[in-house]
Amino acid sequence: MRKDIAALSLALWLAACGEPVPQDHKAYVGYWTSPQMSLLVTADGRVAYERVSGSTSKSIKAPIKSYESDGFTVGFGPFGTSFKVSRPPYQDGGKWKMVVDGVELVRTSTVDVGKSI
Repeated sequence: MRKDIAALSLALWLAACGEPVPQDHKAYVGYWTSPQMSLLVTADGRVAYERVSGSTSKSIKAPIKSYESDGFTVGFGPFGTSFKVSRPPYQDGGKWKMVVDGVELVRTSTVDVGKSI
């Protein structure tokens, strides 16, 4: 019983640990959408993602674990999902866009710095 409580406490603590978005990735913060994908990145380092392909969908809500030169990884402990950013945020005709996992996304709103998912 005590081990179960300790394991649950550790899992909750890990779930709360996100890596805040570093200055060189601040443009990633916001709500990004396309017809088949949505990606929310908060300044405090959390991600909510959903992608629909035909009759299947994938989703995850998790803290950001790490940043790489070509993307970022989200997840808990040993479990993670990587997002490949082939084109970082850029402006096109007054709209902010970026390409994640081969999908062009448009930022439809920004997110308050202190807000979490």
